Amino acid sequence: MTKIATPRRRKQRQIPIMVVEDNADQWLIIRSALTQCFPEVNPVWVNNTAQMITYLETNAQDASKCPRLILADLYLPRREDGWALLDFIGKYNFERKPQVIILSASQDSEDIAKSYTYNIASYIVKPGTYHQWLNCFYTFRRYWWEVVSLPLISQNSDL
Repeated sequence: MTKIATPRRRKQRQIPIMVVEDNADQWLIIRSALTQCFPEVNPVWVNNTAQMITYLETNAQDASKCPRLILADLYLPRREDGWALLDFIGKYNFERKPQVIILSASQDSEDIAKSYTYNIASYIVKPGTYHQWLNCFYTFRRYWWEVVSLPLISQNSDL
């Protein structure tokens, strides 16, 4: 009896998503939910604006390491740190600028309105339970991966 050849799947490189979160407990919840909801992404954690700047300056020109999406808390731990982060991203010269989504516990209308002045893609109020995090990220994944039409990636890129 002959063995039937089955096609081999090429292991796809995971897409980097940066998570800027100063609370390690929140990071663990976010990482777990992202891993479950977005198996094709590699969450990269930095816990303050300075670490984010260093990471981006080091990896912005490397398509395999530059994040395609940045999920950032606004209070890092102060709101001014979040504004500095958004200001840096807005002014930095990326080869391919990542989309920024604010994940914040703040429901303050001024925080939300000012965040959008930095051209963020979305503002999401942090869910309260793990189940709500999963629902949030499943919905988020469907939107970004299945609903939105994004520009094609160059054929030279593996992403």
